[in-house]
Amino acid sequence: MTLFNLDYNLFQLINHLAVVYPSLNPLMRFLSQEGEYVFYVGIIVYWFTRKEQNRWMVMHSLVAACVALGISGLIGDFLYRDRPFVSHHVNQLIPHAMNASFPSDHATGAFVIATSIWLFRKREGWAWLLLAAGVAFSRIWVGVHYPLDVLAGTLLGFSTAICMYKWLPKWKVTANLLHQGLLLYEKMERRILPINHTKNPQ
Repeated sequence: MTLFNLDYNLFQLINHLAVVYPSLNPLMRFLSQEGEYVFYVGIIVYWFTRKEQNRWMVMHSLVAACVALGISGLIGDFLYRDRPFVSHHVNQLIPHAMNASFPSDHATGAFVIATSIWLFRKREGWAWLLLAAGVAFSRIWVGVHYPLDVLAGTLLGFSTAICMYKWLPKWKVTANLLHQGLLLYEKMERRILPINHTKNPQ
């Protein structure tokens, strides 16, 4: 049995769960289509806590996401693979364009952000990794990705986040640009949204 045969057999097994457990389909649709927005909201919330560590975490996440998704796009162009619903009869629960299937951008994006959060905030980072796993798994369930697609996206997102965490501080020019950009932003922010330090009267 070839790797692609094994991949397809595993896809059939997971995708058939949509028929066996239809009550879970709304959750899988949500994770597959709206799950990424939970990450966007989370990043915004972390940013506006105004804590320095959180803001560096957000900037790290965004840089890592740009790198990971850029690599994913290049891989998709050079190692093009059709979506499962293009080549096979599947239980397709959501509409989707017939574009490159490998690797999964959703898995890449979810895991690069979740891993970035985990690197800075271990305790709550596990919850983000669990959400990322749910997003990745749901893409198979709803019939728009093969298991190898989401596995590749998971590994790409995870490894890129770790590499950026280790390398970004060593890239002095990039790190300095981010630092200066953050200082400029915070200077403007204090003028627009000043922090009220007034204490409540005793």
